[in-house]
Amino acid sequence: MKTQRNQRRIAAVAVCAALTLGLAGGAYAQEASGVTGGNTTDQTSAGNANGGGLPQIQQQGDVSFVSGGVGLDESTALRQAESQWPLSLRFTGPGSDFLADIHVRVVDAHDSDVLSATSRGPYMLVKLRPGRYTVHAQYKDRDQSRSVTIPAKGSTKAAFYWNTQ
Repeated sequence: MKTQRNQRRIAAVAVCAALTLGLAGGAYAQEASGVTGGNTTDQTSAGNANGGGLPQIQQQGDVSFVSGGVGLDESTALRQAESQWPLSLRFTGPGSDFLADIHVRVVDAHDSDVLSATSRGPYMLVKLRPGRYTVHAQYKDRDQSRSVTIPAKGSTKAAFYWNTQ
């Protein structure tokens, strides 16, 4: 009887030690990679390399972009970052309802695609070279376009509104 208790205690201590080592190893691996709570291919804001609630920056050719803003932290971070990005896009519906899953296509003055992506929330920030572009946004089956000029310094905003009722 006493031997069985000792064996159970030893087994419990061994399990606790294994769990502790596993957790410590995972924390060390996160610290060594410089990423916590996610990885650099993670497109959500959780644990991204940007910090501060900003969603993961994505790259398409020489164009960088970030989208999201469904949660309060993300929308606050995106609004605060707008001035650092040449183009800020916002997608809303009736009553200023935020919209997501907007297909965005940006074409340059030569009608060449420079970006084709889906916005994960009501805000999309895009780094484009200075010049003239047309932004095409599609929500469900409804398309809209806006002409924008990206200045050498500063930023441009474009808002898209869909009456979804």
